[in-house]
Amino acid sequence: MKKKRSILSYITAFIMAVMCMFAFAGCGSQGGNAGKTLTFAGPDYKTLNSILNTHDELPSLIFSGLMKYDGQNKPVPDLATSYDFDKNTLTYTFHLRKNVTWHDGQPFTADDVKFTLDTLRLNKDIDDEISDNYKEIKAVDVVDPQTVKVELSKPSAAMLDYLTIGILPKHCLEGKDIMTDPFNQKPIGTGRYKFVSWDKGQSIILQKNDKYYGTIPKIDRLIFKIIPDETAKAAQLKSGGADVALLNAKDAATFRNNNHFKVYDCQTADFRAIGPNFKNPYWQNPEHQALIPVLGYALDKKAIIAGVLNGEGEAAYSPIQLNAVYNDPTMDHMDYNPTLFKQRMAALGWKLGSDGIYEKNGEKLSFSVDARDFEEERVDMAKIASAQFKKLGVDMKVNVVPKFNWKTMQCCLIGQATPFDPDAGLYNFFYTGAGANYTDYSNSAVDAALAAGRNSYDVGIRKNAYIQFQKAWSAHPAFIMIAFIHGNYVATNKVTGLTTDRVLGHHAAGIFWNVENWDISE
Repeated sequence: MKKKRSILSYITAFIMAVMCMFAFAGCGSQGGNAGKTLTFAGPDYKTLNSILNTHDELPSLIFSGLMKYDGQNKPVPDLATSYDFDKNTLTYTFHLRKNVTWHDGQPFTADDVKFTLDTLRLNKDIDDEISDNYKEIKAVDVVDPQTVKVELSKPSAAMLDYLTIGILPKHCLEGKDIMTDPFNQKPIGTGRYKFVSWDKGQSIILQKNDKYYGTIPKIDRLIFKIIPDETAKAAQLKSGGADVALLNAKDAATFRNNNHFKVYDCQTADFRAIGPNFKNPYWQNPEHQALIPVLGYALDKKAIIAGVLNGEGEAAYSPIQLNAVYNDPTMDHMDYNPTLFKQRMAALGWKLGSDGIYEKNGEKLSFSVDARDFEEERVDMAKIASAQFKKLGVDMKVNVVPKFNWKTMQCCLIGQATPFDPDAGLYNFFYTGAGANYTDYSNSAVDAALAAGRNSYDVGIRKNAYIQFQKAWSAHPAFIMIAFIHGNYVATNKVTGLTTDRVLGHHAAGIFWNVENWDISE
């Protein structure tokens, strides 16, 4: 019996040692057989399929597009070596890289491009938010294995932007249900990193692609540790459980005087706003709609930026104010102006009641805004905005909820971004009935301007179109704008290569754009 217990003890000890080894394999940079490893603490994922997940950047490490974005957010060739465009026939001809292989060793060809683009434009199960960008594609024709033609039905100024989407392998997905296939959790791409494993709710592991056609990354393995909570991400950095993380401004501030870390303050096109939900009867009332362009004068945006973002942001007035080409800086910035707010409210027929809240025709000016409980900064913004409104006679209640109910909520603390061509964000957000127009905003003048901007290649025509958009927006805005926020990435000082040169997207996505140049010391 003693001998059996002794053997059992050895076996137990061995198992525990192995478990500990694997437990520490996901923490920080590790040497050994894995080579250089970097751990990123971030959100959870539902799918890694590049055409089903265009918001998160992990798929962009696995997949490649015909085009990719450079450091100035301009589309440049990627799987394509070059392209020609015939303005008369509205046809792009893409010349593809030779000798590119999928991560399973199969050759990449023009058939994969056709399969992907046909899926995007013809598969009705694809979310309209994504497929709307490809509705101008009339036909995709394979000329030979390294040449593909994309014919448009009408001009699409941002089509090269939309062709940055990751190309899918036809041999893996043809004839299958792209929405449910196991491929979405075990993807095969042509990109810089190969998928290794996904431990649901825990981590996703990628290994560098030694056969990548471009610059092969210096870091051998990336571990995406699933940690959505901001405080927990900061704790992981401090304990050595993560090497890089995106933190909110207050948590990032705790690392600024720590010699073991560096804070990368990245400009983003990501804005926060109070978004009236026009599906709700409250905002279908013209009396209430008329309030939206006035309420902005009651918000002290600079105070919100100082109080919530530690100063890491800029006051917002337009969804595209960061776009140097198409922004109209002369439009009304809707800066904090209590005097003008009171004048405009009086002109609309609203009067302060005995309780200090505006009223009209027996109705109090009262509505609610929803903020999700896992987005601390948005909750704080909503609460400060509510307090500011209250001082000037507007009763805006704050509901902290686990998720938005787009059918019933009156407003939400919303966030969106347009870091690339203006069409790549504005059309889907604000055109009537478009796929990402979650608040059901509708404005005929906005629609006309967005259509003109989308369907012209002339910069002068497009610039005028987006100036008209901003004029129409200013008169009848979809949102009450608050702030553009910075992306505060914190990395251990062992990590090098991160840059703040590029304007990042929604939730500061895009930091990995040059990951092949990153490195991590032991």
